[in-house]
Amino acid sequence: MGGQATKPASVDRERYPYKMRDLCDETGLDRQAIHFYIQQGLVPEGFKTGRNMAYYGPEHLDRIRLIRKLQQERFLPLKAIKAMFDGRDESFTPEQRSLLADVRPHLEAVLGGGDRQTVAAAELLAAHGLSKDELLALDKLGLLTTMKVDGELRVASQDAWMIELWGGLRSAGLSRELGFEVADLALYEEAIGSLLEQEVSMIVPRLSHLPPAEAASLVERALPLINVFLARYHLTRVRNFFSALD
Repeated sequence: MGGQATKPASVDRERYPYKMRDLCDETGLDRQAIHFYIQQGLVPEGFKTGRNMAYYGPEHLDRIRLIRKLQQERFLPLKAIKAMFDGRDESFTPEQRSLLADVRPHLEAVLGGGDRQTVAAAELLAAHGLSKDELLALDKLGLLTTMKVDGELRVASQDAWMIELWGGLRSAGLSRELGFEVADLALYEEAIGSLLEQEVSMIVPRLSHLPPAEAASLVERALPLINVFLARYHLTRVRNFFSALD
């Protein structure tokens, strides 16, 4: 009848030797962080033997270590890492992917990314009047990258501007009392992410016949102009919106 308990699933401990606490010990992450990776599809689920019990294999440990390596050495946000794991560049030919890899070193001066420095998160938050929850929300959106170094939460130096910007918006009056939260920036993150995907799909096939240095030089000259267009056209659309209300 309905009173019988479900028998726990048996697990091959050679195939799945780790419990959650083992993953935490091996990676230095807490269980909340690892569960978040699993929820976001960055790490596959373990072999479940119960509602709150699962075992994990070497592939889980390797994936977690790879995520941390990409975050700490290349300062990639989780959304970019997931896109990499999902293979979203399959629309490009091998030659086009090779071009992108060859172009990247030529653009480091204009794009940055060579700076591997970090800054203490507590210092940034104190300087701009923000909370740790807001910092973690920015990280969750993929707008910056946080990491723990010797137990201290730190932020990639190249991402510090995002904290300064959000602090500026808070100072400008976009307060919690009025309902403004970091999550509101998702609108812009999604729009820019979609724009970038379309830009790359448009530009890469047209430049694939060029030498990497020449393709990089073209992008370097055009990128500041495109950025000016985006800022000014956004302002134009806002102005037109209010003009239409007359």
